[in-house]
Amino acid sequence: MRFPILALLLVAAPLSAAAPAAEDSAALVAFADSFDRAQLAKDGPALERMVADDLVFIDGSGKRQGKKEFIEGWTAPGDRFDPIVLHDRTVVMLGPDAGVVGAETTLRGVSGGDAFASHFRFSDTFRRSGGQWQAAYIQVTRLP
Repeated sequence: MRFPILALLLVAAPLSAAAPAAEDSAALVAFADSFDRAQLAKDGPALERMVADDLVFIDGSGKRQGKKEFIEGWTAPGDRFDPIVLHDRTVVMLGPDAGVVGAETTLRGVSGGDAFASHFRFSDTFRRSGGQWQAAYIQVTRLP
């Protein structure tokens, strides 16, 4: 007799968590925008706060790196980055406290005294803990 009641409870109960609220998505996009600005501005202290200590960073060559290498790559002395334009931006909320923001862009600037241009697609996975967003996983794919 208990089985039918249990089955009824399972059918009546929601099988998945509620969709993330629009404000969660807006907060994530705002954080992603400020994260991009901190990189281009070479703002080391901001990047220290915005990047999780256990960051997994897969660079354009497929090499796995961490927080230290990611921040060093954006804050190297003498490097300069031009403003970027994001194309085909994607935002995928994984829940109220996690999401992926990606886009295609061309980064231009000067590194080691030489001008460069790098065309790539990136996916930044962010998680929110204690009310603060941080980059937890970054994947970069070079494009022709």
